[in-house]
Amino acid sequence: MVKYFCCAGLLKSTWDQVCVAFWQRYPNPYSNHVLTEDIIFREVTPNNCLISRRLLTKTSRAPHWMERYLPKHMASSAYVIEDSIVDPQKRTITTLTWNISHARLMSVEERCEYRINSENCNWTEINREAWISSTVYGLSRAIQEFGLARFKTSVAKTMKGFEYVLAKVQGETPSRTLAETATERARETALAAKEKAKDLASHAQKKQYV
Repeated sequence: MVKYFCCAGLLKSTWDQVCVAFWQRYPNPYSNHVLTEDIIFREVTPNNCLISRRLLTKTSRAPHWMERYLPKHMASSAYVIEDSIVDPQKRTITTLTWNISHARLMSVEERCEYRINSENCNWTEINREAWISSTVYGLSRAIQEFGLARFKTSVAKTMKGFEYVLAKVQGETPSRTLAETATERARETALAAKEKAKDLASHAQKKQYV
């Protein structure tokens, strides 16, 4: 059984502006869970469509009852693939996103299409679909409900983050939020912790060969 969800959103910016902002979505104060983004593949087709595949690394804290089913090092992070097609002739951006971490526990697939709003050519509409599934015997329904609730919350934050980036692209200066300040501090702390971990690992390796 698969949980299905769909919704529509509206960005009061032109398609061209949205297209530029699409590649600058991260970082923003509403998506501080996105740690890294890497381009795996990119090409321009003969009909001038831009096809890209990106790997996103995100923090993904699982609920306590779910952590027992995950390896300890995987309980707080996740890897996500995002495929996108930008069609300048049709004026559309189509994305397909899915998780490659914890996929046996819960799979989330999302499809989005960005196109010019039919009622106002200066606005861009987003049609979003999602499929949440789980194959864990006896817990699949609970996991799917959890995934759907988290996805709905994520959509709201995604829209706010997109609007924030659009404001910057259009030359406006969004007010600095507490979330943005916290994000910077969290990144600084994470970098410091990473360097410390490298140092500890280095010492541990030396001890092994002493």
